[in-house]
Amino acid sequence: MLEIGSPNALFFCTNTTCNNLLRELQKIWVEIGESETEKDRMLMELERECLQIYQRKVDEAANSKAKLHQSVAAIEAEVASLTAALGVFNINSPIKLDKGSKSLKEQLAAVTPLVEELTIQKEERMKQFSDIKAQIEKISGEISGYSDHLNKVMISSLTLEEQDLTLRKLNEYQTHLRTLQKEKSDRLNKVLGYVNEVHALCGVLGVDFSQTVSEVHPSLHRTEQEQSTNISDSTLEGLEHMIQKLKTERKARFQKLKDVLASLFELWNLMDTPQEERTKFGRVTYVVRLSESTITEPGILSTETIEQVSAEVDSLSKLKASRMKELVMKRRSELEDLCRLTHIQPDTSTSAEKSTALIDSGLVDPSELLSNIEMQINKIKDEAQSRKDIMDRIDRWLSACEEENWLEEYNLDENRYSAGRGGHVNLKRAERARVTINKIPGMVDNLIKKTLVWENDMQNSFLYDGVRLVNILEDYKLTRKQQEEEKKRYRDQKKRQDLLLTQRESIYGSKPSPRRSSSFRKPNGFNISNGNGSVPPTPRRSSVGTTTPDLLLTPRSYSGHHRQNGYFKEVRRHTSTPSNYVAMQKEDTVSTTYTSIYSSEPDSPLQG
Repeated sequence: MLEIGSPNALFFCTNTTCNNLLRELQKIWVEIGESETEKDRMLMELERECLQIYQRKVDEAANSKAKLHQSVAAIEAEVASLTAALGVFNINSPIKLDKGSKSLKEQLAAVTPLVEELTIQKEERMKQFSDIKAQIEKISGEISGYSDHLNKVMISSLTLEEQDLTLRKLNEYQTHLRTLQKEKSDRLNKVLGYVNEVHALCGVLGVDFSQTVSEVHPSLHRTEQEQSTNISDSTLEGLEHMIQKLKTERKARFQKLKDVLASLFELWNLMDTPQEERTKFGRVTYVVRLSESTITEPGILSTETIEQVSAEVDSLSKLKASRMKELVMKRRSELEDLCRLTHIQPDTSTSAEKSTALIDSGLVDPSELLSNIEMQINKIKDEAQSRKDIMDRIDRWLSACEEENWLEEYNLDENRYSAGRGGHVNLKRAERARVTINKIPGMVDNLIKKTLVWENDMQNSFLYDGVRLVNILEDYKLTRKQQEEEKKRYRDQKKRQDLLLTQRESIYGSKPSPRRSSSFRKPNGFNISNGNGSVPPTPRRSSVGTTTPDLLLTPRSYSGHHRQNGYFKEVRRHTSTPSNYVAMQKEDTVSTTYTSIYSSEPDSPLQG
């Protein structure tokens, strides 16, 4: 029995149907009366038409098969392309697995779900790439400053590699994106740091911040969210240039303010401006104690602040001009006080009398005169600094001389050994004074050596109140030597006196001696004590708070009518007197004494 749908059944059915139709056709031809020739012709035509129909169907089937083969090949190529693009190489195509056992349509139906799945994966991967590329392009544009050329190069490089959708490529893009994000973050922090620095500098200088940063790039000050901060190289370079420009301006203003403040301080000091008026500029005056880089107070270097200080300087300068004579006299008085303290002769060209006359005559600008006095003050201060060591030695020498004078007066006190109150203190002081007095010759010699070294280094004479210190010291040594010789002669004369008294007592017996004074005050200024000799004149110390001895007066302190040092007048008086003057005076005094003694006795050989 034939199965329905099998080729044989189909052939049988077709053959049966054709036979029936052929019999029906022949029956019709008989009834019509067609000839055999016509019948054969029509049968041949019928057979040819049937063959054409079969051939057409075969051709159509062949074309369908070819198309199915093309579809299968295309879908296989698409699967290969998708797996290659996605980097999926572990998927086996169903076509390759069942290629011999399945029809073309079955093969095509089996691979279609795989293609759809791979397509979905591709679309998702494409979306990931698209998002990453969009971020890369955006950040790259921000870094490059949205340069058209650089953006075109970046976009073309991304488009050329669009077919590579593997995870490896995706990771490369993500790594590149993270690198750009880090660079963007670093640049943004750098830009913000520069902007903050510009803000601080603008605050100190009193400059409009928004206008300043807008000159570099408008995005640095805009507050709209859609406007991102420009972080390109040109922006960074612009900010660096702006910071350098502001620092240069800050340096110039700082120096200008310091110069103006220096003038202000000078005018304040010259005019004795009260503290209440100075406090008005207290906010500004502290600037001179700071370095340029540490100034942070807003507006402290603004043009308004500098103009205010300059206006105050101008105002004080005008007031100074009206009080210039008073200021000159004040500074001259300070100069003289300084010279008096340092024992340096002041310059007489700017004396009070001459300065007053010059100002009143209008021959000299008071400012120049004041400047000249300031220079003299500075010169005296510098010279006093170089003289400090020698002046300290002079003070020690003068202190030793004062101790010598005190010891002389102490030795003249007959009650110095009494147990009265303070006696032991004076005894200790006397011991120290004797030690100090023994050092005076060494002090003087060392002082001379130091002074000569100073004069050699400075190529100038060391003057003490207008007199060369070496001359003072040499004369002091000479006078001291003369005094020592006088003391020696006195002691020798005293011995002869005692010898004569002893001889007289051995001949005439002991008699009360005539009353003698405990000491002789010599007319040349030396004190002669009982058995203690005398001391040379002590140079006068013209220091503040120090008592002034009677000898060695300085040119300033000796007399307002004499310019010559009193010490040298005293020395000349000593040296102009004959060297035996003191001895002669002593001998005359002693002779008179002995004459009175012998003449008062009854059997004296001098009587009668």
